[in-house]
Amino acid sequence: MRYRPIGDVPVGAIGLGAMPLSIEGHPEEARALATVHAALDAGVTLLDTADSYHAPGTEPGHNELLIARALARYGGDTSKVLVATKGGRGRTPEGGWTVNGRPEHLRRACEASLRRLGVEAIGLYQLHKPDPEVPYEESLGAVRELAEEGKVRMVGVSNTDRDQILLAREVLGERLVSVQNEFSPAVRGSEPELRLCAELGLAFLPWSPLGGISRSSLDGPSSEPGGAAPAHAGFHTVARRLGVSPQRVCLAWLLTLSPTLIAIPGASRPETIRDSAAAADLVLAPEHLAELDAA
Repeated sequence: MRYRPIGDVPVGAIGLGAMPLSIEGHPEEARALATVHAALDAGVTLLDTADSYHAPGTEPGHNELLIARALARYGGDTSKVLVATKGGRGRTPEGGWTVNGRPEHLRRACEASLRRLGVEAIGLYQLHKPDPEVPYEESLGAVRELAEEGKVRMVGVSNTDRDQILLAREVLGERLVSVQNEFSPAVRGSEPELRLCAELGLAFLPWSPLGGISRSSLDGPSSEPGGAAPAHAGFHTVARRLGVSPQRVCLAWLLTLSPTLIAIPGASRPETIRDSAAAADLVLAPEHLAELDAA
């Protein structure tokens, strides 16, 4: 597993996005715990969670509690594992998502996350999404206060544009270490933010990094309904040549886009995260990269 820094903490270049282990359709707990343990066995040291990762109509924090249990029951060393959680979003009983960036809410959310994770300080606390009803600097200021009080070691922001990242840098200073935006072969709108993070030395954590890669089995690609070629077929073509899954090729390609990019694919099965983690050691030849960049 290759390592890349988040602030002053080196983590595996492939992390685990733990959301699928707790939202709609999540696996039973035994498989969820096995998935986290498989990630750790494969060298994954970044676990990405949030207080809002829970099924509709249930209490917040299901995913944080699951991560805490998985770490407590793991038989190996977890001292180098960075747990990154988020605050500022919620769920509706119908399955929708809410945003709440009010300082008083963020303080309560952070303190609840601390209790669920069973830690004195959160390794990386991320402001989940800007709240259009609250000035962004006020939300950022609340997280800065939590860091000043020692409840948060490092701070990240998520779902932000360039101006918001620069404002976060101004408010948070060196405490700001990461940006988490959607980015994948299918969704590349955050390329300006990706480049800015590289310039500023901030980790860029793409969520849903496998967008555009069909969810076929790990044995190989499958066609879309009707016999059409799968979306972004170049990834499937390269995968067949290399004898690996298109998902692994996709993650390896993402790692070539920026030295500060750390991918956090979701997983709900041990075999899935093992395959994803192997992308950190997959070297793509120049001709492969040329084909994928054109995909």
